Amino acid sequence: MDESNDIIVVGGGPVGAALALGLDKQGCKVTLLEARAQAGAEDDARTLALSHGSRLILERLGVWPLSPPPTAIMEINVSQRSGFGRVELTAAEAALPALGYVVEYGALQRALTAALAHSGVQVESGCAALAVSGDTQQARVAVEQAGVRRELQATLVAIADGGAGLELSQVRTRDYAQSALVCDVASEQPHRNRAFERFTDEGPLALLPNAQGWALVWTARPQRAAQLAALDEAAFCAQLRQAFGNSLGAFTLRGRRRVFPLHLKVAARPVAPRCVQIGNAAQTLHPVAGQGFNLGLRDAFELARLIAVRGAADAGGNELLNTFFNQRRFDRTATILFTDSLIRLFSKDIPFLMPARGLGLAALAVIPAARKFVARRMIFGARG
Repeated sequence: MDESNDIIVVGGGPVGAALALGLDKQGCKVTLLEARAQAGAEDDARTLALSHGSRLILERLGVWPLSPPPTAIMEINVSQRSGFGRVELTAAEAALPALGYVVEYGALQRALTAALAHSGVQVESGCAALAVSGDTQQARVAVEQAGVRRELQATLVAIADGGAGLELSQVRTRDYAQSALVCDVASEQPHRNRAFERFTDEGPLALLPNAQGWALVWTARPQRAAQLAALDEAAFCAQLRQAFGNSLGAFTLRGRRRVFPLHLKVAARPVAPRCVQIGNAAQTLHPVAGQGFNLGLRDAFELARLIAVRGAADAGGNELLNTFFNQRRFDRTATILFTDSLIRLFSKDIPFLMPARGLGLAALAVIPAARKFVARRMIFGARG
């Protein structure tokens, strides 16, 4: 088998798969390395919140619409518990068919897998990247697959959701001292394509519309999140109603509850030559406002677009990578700052902050231009 490639993508999750498809459309010879068995990824029951901008990217890659169909978000309602101030962002005001979409991770992965099967991308499942090295001429990836080790070469290695143990750059981390409890719930009142982001003194509580009713992302201190996950169904739903309020009526649990610790992780530029990190390999964000995956998808789209413009002959050259990092710095920095600031401002039970937060939400609610600005930044990124 020819072990030389134009580009190697490490990580076959949605961001890595999107990058591979985008590069394939530009005529690049691409190998996609996925450490997991593909079936495991396609059965993933997690929920993703896609912005309308991400939908446009997926349409260009030929992986939209999805099955089962996503649930459109037509309105986002933002408020704080036990405090005044409320703002509504709507698709109509943003002049868009929807602000975003709630999709099943597995459904998106299946669509991407089907597109990859009809592309020229060489997909290596069950193939783990062990090390990345290189020089000014070539990048090298040591891999292991079915107990066999070998080395692949490419002009560029792009680390997406995979390669967590490669230690390619310094990583800045912040422990939010929070965990996210996620599950599906239903309510007495229908979702009507609304999403809710409600800030509590322990963290944001988000309800995203889906086919079951709602996808819940409930942020709390780790001990509290573990206690909520251990409650019986009736007690859990009563606690959820108390935290969210009565506007949707009583809740019922749909499916199991899972708890994840929350950290901010931001990787510096890799020291290895001809190497770039995107998606979760470059930054892992707090789930507030659902920005992490959408930022990663913009990374993939912009890298593929830049290679298309500059040509794939030297995709890993310093000039191209310098341009990529410079172009992505503003969107990455602004999005990370946005999500991190929301947690710092809205997840602390400090008396003088509550009226200030309320005034900010109230001001946003009465200034249409400000609402449009916030909506477009959430949908299209800092350059939207």
